[in-house]
Amino acid sequence: MTISNTRRISMSLEQSEINSSPNLSEQSLTILKHRYFMKNTSGEAVEDADGMFRRVAKALAKVDAQYGALPVEVQLTESDFYQMLKNTYCLPNSPTLMNAGINGTMSACFVLPLEDSMEAIMASASDTAMVQKFGGGTGFALSNLRPKGSKIKSTHGIACGPIAVLKTLSQVSSMITQGGRRDGANMAVMNIRHPDILEFISCKALEGDIHNFNISVGVDSDFMKAVEHNMNYDLINPHDGTIAGSLNAKDVFDEIVVGAWANGEPGMVFLDRINKDNVVQSKYGPMIATNPCGEQPLLANESCNLASIVLSKFFIAGRVSSSWRKQISWDKLEAITKTSVHFLDNVIDGNEYATPAIKEMTQSTRKIGLGVMGFADLLIQLRVPYNSDKAREIGGELMKAIRVWADEMSMELAVQRGPYPAWDEKTGHPAYRNACRMTVAPTGTISMIADTASGIEPTFSLAWVKQNILEGKSLYYTNQLLSQEKFFTPELAEHLSNGGTLSDAEGFDIPQWAKEVYITSPEISYRDHVLMQATFQQYVDAGISKTINFPNGADMVDVEDAYMLAWKSGCKGITVYRAGSRDKEVLVKGKTEQQDHECPDGGMPYIVFESGCETCKTCGWSLCHIA
Repeated sequence: MTISNTRRISMSLEQSEINSSPNLSEQSLTILKHRYFMKNTSGEAVEDADGMFRRVAKALAKVDAQYGALPVEVQLTESDFYQMLKNTYCLPNSPTLMNAGINGTMSACFVLPLEDSMEAIMASASDTAMVQKFGGGTGFALSNLRPKGSKIKSTHGIACGPIAVLKTLSQVSSMITQGGRRDGANMAVMNIRHPDILEFISCKALEGDIHNFNISVGVDSDFMKAVEHNMNYDLINPHDGTIAGSLNAKDVFDEIVVGAWANGEPGMVFLDRINKDNVVQSKYGPMIATNPCGEQPLLANESCNLASIVLSKFFIAGRVSSSWRKQISWDKLEAITKTSVHFLDNVIDGNEYATPAIKEMTQSTRKIGLGVMGFADLLIQLRVPYNSDKAREIGGELMKAIRVWADEMSMELAVQRGPYPAWDEKTGHPAYRNACRMTVAPTGTISMIADTASGIEPTFSLAWVKQNILEGKSLYYTNQLLSQEKFFTPELAEHLSNGGTLSDAEGFDIPQWAKEVYITSPEISYRDHVLMQATFQQYVDAGISKTINFPNGADMVDVEDAYMLAWKSGCKGITVYRAGSRDKEVLVKGKTEQQDHECPDGGMPYIVFESGCETCKTCGWSLCHIA
C-alpha cells in the first residue's frame, strides 16, 4: 500500500527544516519535560523533544504495515510524521504525544452511554472510572433518564432523577483523581424537552457544585423559533414518550441566559444542526451528547482523535504582496493537511481503548478531528485585525481549503484501506475512510508547545509575568510576534503584563495599525467572536470549541443576543464567559479582568478561560486537558 503524498512533506520543506532539531521555546520545553516526556520509575525524563517526536512518529507509522505497506514505505511515513511534528506544523492532542509507543489511550475524550436503568447507570459509572484512569474526558446525555419522582415498577420505588445521577458521576470522577493533579473533564447534555430541564439549568448555580462537569442544553430550531415567538412547548417523558407538561420557551431560554451570565453555564448545543452531519444516523441514531468542551458531538462509545494545524507556520516571511493569498504557502499546507489525516487515521488503529465497546464503536465510524490553531497569529503576520470582515474572509478560505484536502485524503485512504465499516452505500454519503474529519478543538497546552495562539481564539493577553523566586526578579513572557516589533520595549511588556493593552498604552510610540492588529480577546465584541465561530463552522463537520468572552460589565441582554446570533449564524453550539463571574477566579494580578485564579499545579496566578477550558499560561496546567 502506498500513500500518494508519502514524500510530499519532504518535498515542500526547506532543507534547513529537514536537517534541523526541534526549535522550541524555553516555556515549551518546560511544559514538555513536566508533562509529556517519557519518564523512568523515579519520575525523571528519559527523552527530549526530539526523542518524543521520533517515538510518536515511529509508533504510528507502524500502522501502515497492517495495510500492506513495505518496510521502506513505513520508513517514509515515519519520516513524514516526524517532520510534521518536529517542525510543529501540526500537533495531535496531548494523549497522543504522551502515550504513543508507550501505553494508554491516545484519544482525548469519549461519550459514554447512559440508559434508564440502575444496571446501565452503574455500568456507565464503571466505564467512566476506566476512561478517566486512562486520562480521557467523558461526555454524557442525561436525556434518556426518567424524570425525578417517576415510579419504578420493579422496586416500587421513586426515581432519583437525572441530576442525582449527574452528581454520582461527578463523585466518581473526583474519586479517580484523589491524590492526583486534577479532576477529569466531563460534559452533561440534557434535551430542552426533558421534564427536569429547569433543575438541570440551575444545577451549577452554586459554584463548586458538580465542579468537574460542564453542562449544555440541547435545543433545536423549533425551540428557538418558539423563543422568538414567545410560545409554549411540550415536555416529553423519555421513559414512555408521553407529554409531561409544557413550558414557555422564552421563560426557559431566559433561565439559560441567567445561568450563562452568572457563571458561564449552561452552554447550548443545536442538536438538529449537529445531526445534519451525522452520516451514520440511520444505523446508530442521533447524536445527543458531546465531548467535555463541546466541539465534538459523538455517539455513545465514540472517541475524540484530534490534531491541529498551526496556521501561523504557513505565512511566508519576507514576501510582501497586496494579496494575503500570496503570503500563504498553500502547497505546504496541503501536504501537512493530508499527512495529518493519514496520521489521525493511524491513531485509531494504533490506539489502546479503555473498554471493548469504545474500541468497537470508534473503529466502526473512524471519526477524526483535524482542526487549526495559531489563526490569530497568522492574522497578526498578515496585519489584519481579528474583528474585521477580511479576517473572516481569510478564516473561511483557509478552512475551506483544508476541508477539501482532508476530504480528498480520507477518500484516498478509503480506496486503499476501505471506507469506515459503518458506511452504507444506500445512504448516498461518500465513501470516506472517516465518518467525520474536521473539528476545531481547544488547544490550550499544545498551542503553548507550538508557541502560538489557541484554536481560532484571538490572543488573550500579549504579555504576562512570572516571578523568578531564586533571583527575586520578574520574568516577562511576551507574544513572540510582538517581541519582534520595533516599537516593543521592556517597559511596554510590564504595562501589558499588568493587564494593559496597546490601545491604552500611553506614553509609548505605538503605530495605529499595531493597536488594531494586536487586539486581545477582551477587547473584541461578542458579536465578532460569534461571527468568527460561524465562519469556521461552515467548513467543519463536527463543531467549534470557542469561548465568547464578555467584559464583567456585560448585561444579560448581551448574552441573550449572543445565543440567538449563534443559532441564526449557523453555529452548532455556544459557550460564553463573562470576566469575573466566578468566585474562584478573583485572585487578580494586574489592573484588569484578564487574569484569573491561581494555578493548582504550581504555576502562576494566571489562568485564562478560552475554548471551554481553563489553562495556565505559565506551566500548561489545564482543567480541560484534552489538547
